[in-house]
Amino acid sequence: MPKKPNKTTPDSRGMVYSTNPSFSFEPEQKSEQPFVEPAKQRLIVRIDRKQRGGKEVTLVEGFQGPDSALQALGKLLKTQCGTGGSAKDGEILVQGDVRDKVVAALLKAGYNAKRGN
Repeated sequence: MPKKPNKTTPDSRGMVYSTNPSFSFEPEQKSEQPFVEPAKQRLIVRIDRKQRGGKEVTLVEGFQGPDSALQALGKLLKTQCGTGGSAKDGEILVQGDVRDKVVAALLKAGYNAKRGN
C-alpha cells in the first residue's frame, strides 16, 4: 500500500524546515491585476479546436483585470449562450461555436470586442 503524502508542506516552494535561527517564513504574495475599464479592453473572440478532440470552443482572449472579474464575465457569457465553459489564466472558454452571441454579449456589457478568425 502506498504511503500517504506528507501534508506538512506549508507552501508550494517546498520549504519545510530551516536551520537558520533567524529565519521567518513569509508566504508568497499573489498580486492581482488592477481593474481596467471594460471600454478600454480589447477582447478577441475566436474559435479553437486544438487539443480538444475535435470539439469546438469559443475562446475570448485579452482580458485584463482581477480573477474575480474574469470569473464574473465568464459566468455572464456562459449564461447568455446557454452552454458550459471555464474562465482562467486571462481567457474565457465557452463550449461550442457561439462567437456571434459572445461578441453581442460583450458589446452589450460595454467591452470592445472583435471577432477573430
